[in-house]
Amino acid sequence: MEEVLVYGAGERCASCVNLPSSEETADWLQAALSRKYPERDILVRYIDIFGELEGAEAAFASKVIEEDLFYPVVVYQHQIVSEGNPRLKDLYAVLDKRATA
Repeated sequence: MEEVLVYGAGERCASCVNLPSSEETADWLQAALSRKYPERDILVRYIDIFGELEGAEAAFASKVIEEDLFYPVVVYQHQIVSEGNPRLKDLYAVLDKRATA
């Protein structure tokens, strides 16, 4: 199974007021990826940066907070794919590259 992580918070960042929430973004990405890649088992998982986290997820959530990254932050295989309002085209490019590797 492949996993796309969406780091964010219940409260929207100041520059993201008119955009969907991080949780809504995760749901939207899951639906879009399921349509685009029906043959691949891709799970989109929302991670609340202010929640109780451990290990690598806690470390990355701290990075999002400390470096003032615009969330949601979309991560695939430990690589930041986007900050703020994600573009499907960018995520598709990363997933397509992985499929051909």
